[in-house]
Amino acid sequence: MDFWSRLIANTRLSSGSSSKDAARDPIRRRQRFEKEYGQLLQIWRNCSNIARDEDAAENIELRLQGLTNILADESRRPLPHPCVSFSATKQIYVPIAKIATSSYNEWIIKEAVLFFATLIESEEEAFVESDAFSASLTNLLVRITGVNSIRLGPDTEVKVVELAFNITTKIRLEPRILSAWFKSHPENHANEEKVKDQREKFAGRIQKQDFPLFYLLMDYIHHEGKIGDFARTGLLYIIEAASSSVALEQWIVESDLSTLMATGLGALYSQLSRKLVIDHPPENLPPVLALSDYQHPTSTFEIVSSCSPDFQLHLETFLSHLLFWQDVLNHCRSGEVKSTLLEHFQVIFLQQLLYPSLLESSDVDGGSSVAVLTYLRRILEALDHPDMINLILHYLLALPDAESSAPADAEPSVSAARKRKSMDLATMMATKVESSYTPLLFNLVDLIRSCLKSRNQQTVCVTLQLVAAILKRHHRYATTTLLHTEGIDINTSRRTVGAHEQEVEFLTTLAGSVGGQDNFNEIYENILKDSMARVEGHPCSLKLVIPNLPTNNPRLPIIPDSLPGAPGDVPPHTLSAEDPLWNSILDILESFFINPVEMNLSATETILDLAVCGYISVEGWLMRHPRKYSYGGETDESASLHLDPDSPSFAETEKLQAISKCRQWPVWQSSALPRIFTVLEALADQVDFFRSSIPRFEELLQQRREAFQTADTIVSNPNFRPTSTTGASIPDQTSQDGSRAASPQRPSALEGFAQRILSEFGSPSRTGSPRGRKDTVRGSSTGSGTSGGHGVVSPTPKPMPAPPKEFPLNYDDPSKSGVARSLSPGSQHSGQDGAVVNQAAAFAAVDQGILARQVTLPAQKIEPIPLNFERKNADVSTDADGERGGEEEAKPENTDDQDSNDGSEAADHSIAPTPPETPPEVKTASVSHILTNIIIYQQFLLELASLVQVRASLFNEVKFA
Repeated sequence: MDFWSRLIANTRLSSGSSSKDAARDPIRRRQRFEKEYGQLLQIWRNCSNIARDEDAAENIELRLQGLTNILADESRRPLPHPCVSFSATKQIYVPIAKIATSSYNEWIIKEAVLFFATLIESEEEAFVESDAFSASLTNLLVRITGVNSIRLGPDTEVKVVELAFNITTKIRLEPRILSAWFKSHPENHANEEKVKDQREKFAGRIQKQDFPLFYLLMDYIHHEGKIGDFARTGLLYIIEAASSSVALEQWIVESDLSTLMATGLGALYSQLSRKLVIDHPPENLPPVLALSDYQHPTSTFEIVSSCSPDFQLHLETFLSHLLFWQDVLNHCRSGEVKSTLLEHFQVIFLQQLLYPSLLESSDVDGGSSVAVLTYLRRILEALDHPDMINLILHYLLALPDAESSAPADAEPSVSAARKRKSMDLATMMATKVESSYTPLLFNLVDLIRSCLKSRNQQTVCVTLQLVAAILKRHHRYATTTLLHTEGIDINTSRRTVGAHEQEVEFLTTLAGSVGGQDNFNEIYENILKDSMARVEGHPCSLKLVIPNLPTNNPRLPIIPDSLPGAPGDVPPHTLSAEDPLWNSILDILESFFINPVEMNLSATETILDLAVCGYISVEGWLMRHPRKYSYGGETDESASLHLDPDSPSFAETEKLQAISKCRQWPVWQSSALPRIFTVLEALADQVDFFRSSIPRFEELLQQRREAFQTADTIVSNPNFRPTSTTGASIPDQTSQDGSRAASPQRPSALEGFAQRILSEFGSPSRTGSPRGRKDTVRGSSTGSGTSGGHGVVSPTPKPMPAPPKEFPLNYDDPSKSGVARSLSPGSQHSGQDGAVVNQAAAFAAVDQGILARQVTLPAQKIEPIPLNFERKNADVSTDADGERGGEEEAKPENTDDQDSNDGSEAADHSIAPTPPETPPEVKTASVSHILTNIIIYQQFLLELASLVQVRASLFNEVKFA
């Protein structure tokens, strides 16, 4: 009965239920809201200086927090919402904005910002459309972020910019709201222009009161984190809204948006280091570098390392702002606004900063060429907007200018404002001291060609990477600038199927001559898939691969070229055999095995990117030209001589003879070979030389291959532990230090081709040879016109000798070696086991000594490196030349002094031969470094052969009749 009596008498159950009832009752909720607001006004009016009265500031903060909580709670409840209506009717946001601006208290400011945000999120009473509301809020935002305001904390700043972003979101969804926040006064501007000088007029100071929200967002676009994201996205929404307002479009053109964005980008670019060296963190050194003679470059206070955290932060900040430029152009629907932005980008950034830095760069002052070429490559890789790419490459490559015209649908007032802005920009640039150098005198092509001949290896590497980026992403700009191209006749430039098979056989035979025990069939199949994806993904090849390409294809550029002077589609062409860029790359390949690994990776990547386009013909520079085909025997035409030319059998016989001739292999003449074939064959000869001069060459090469496999497995799976089935050890493969093994973590600085090396050679299941030619070597040519040298394919493949079973592959852990596995468990503690372990350790020491020895290219005769250990069995008593090691026993001390690149060992003999003429500087490399480059060379041959095959199938480059 007590419960029912209290229910009927409407008695209170508890104080908690009383507060809930007050929140549910709209009348009581409004009374509570009015009470909080009245107390807030009373405290403010009774306090002469809130900044100095802490108690009053704390009470005001609590009252503001209470008002915000009531509004937020009411917004989640069903109608009516009397507190929101009271706020709109009484315009309580006006005194609240005044309280916050005069308080100079961050906590009060933060609560006031949250109060305004709650009103906007309520989506009632049309607050964002009210002029009084916009005036109060903009005054609050301008005052608390101005020069004379207090310094706000990061959290408060995020809330402020987020509030401005929410307003721009409302404007984007409902463009009619724009009139409450943007108020242009052209008549006032006309009067003020008479008293303002040109520079102040250009700065746009007379227009800040028209759109304060716009300039508030502009002040934060360079910030990182949420605050920068809110500012940049909000500014994009405003620029997007210019398409629905002619007044806003004209205002943006005349504002200093373009100036501030261009100067801000230039400031971020100026913060980047002028001198740079490319390096990798020691803990994440890629295996392909760890297994070579890679040395970390020296960085100083002036010369910055590319893996420095500060440098990475500056570079990412610059690139993020560059991407913001791209986003602005993508969202901008006004042609005049876009033209104004691009004009300032070209004049302020390209002409005043980027081009002078390229012009003043040098590779002798500590890496300034490395820096600017790296920055340019990162810029071209980051951008996708065709107009920005056109501006950069059109200017730097000195392409001819074209007349620009205003958009056909442009408003006359906007076009006039655009012309005035261009004149203001020209006037401002005229006041500066300009350099007399222009790209017409020295452009990017001249810089690239000079850098490719540099003695600085890093300069050559970054130059090749820049060329590869242009060829891969912006090939149409390279066909008439970087490359010397020629037109082609499709009928005479197609190679025959016989010549195609012969050239592919030549490349794969060279790859097979390197040797190895991997499954090259499976490797080659995977490389063919990669080459297919590479060709199909090239921008120029899309129209060839997919003839009926739909216009809404996501792989096509979303925004077409709008600037005049942009190159058209790439026409069918071929590369001149005398092209300077092509021959510079081939010059680099000639010293392939002693080159730095990064240089070889960059050079081979550039060659593949050069040959991947479907509109470039590979005949003449990469493959033999059909005009140079020569056939040794006479073709069999006797069958057609006895037939009537008008008879059907004559035509059929002619067709069969044409098919037979296309299938015939031309004579392999050295005079008809392109230079790259000569270079690749010379490199194969050098491999043969190293095989004959370096002891245990086959075993060391196989161990290096297995080291890459294990390293790739560790990179793919950090928890991987080598088992007894791998038989590979990483530490014994390093050239200098055993600690330079492959990192168990995924390398962050691996370049694209380095990743390809590790991925293709990284699968332990790949063992074999390409197309069934396992362990083949090149034989002499048969039926060819060459005199000496190696031919195309050996008719009888010669198998490579397998590694002796006595040579375990894992010296650090005998339990994982082949010798240890052959022992029974009961014999592990026998004397024989100890002898085998000691023998394994001896061979490990010998291999380490061989890997560390310095050798040079076989320009002159180099004596083989002798084994530095005593004979213990017949299998190891013979050196690399097949002679017994008696001389080694007689002179064991001289083995350490016999360096292959040192000609002074002749002084130890009784008769010193006449030293041959040698270059002033002989480059050397360790055996370990050469082994790594040999594997890269073999991989490149397979990739080149696969690319030729893929092109023949996709682009119909081979004729069969």
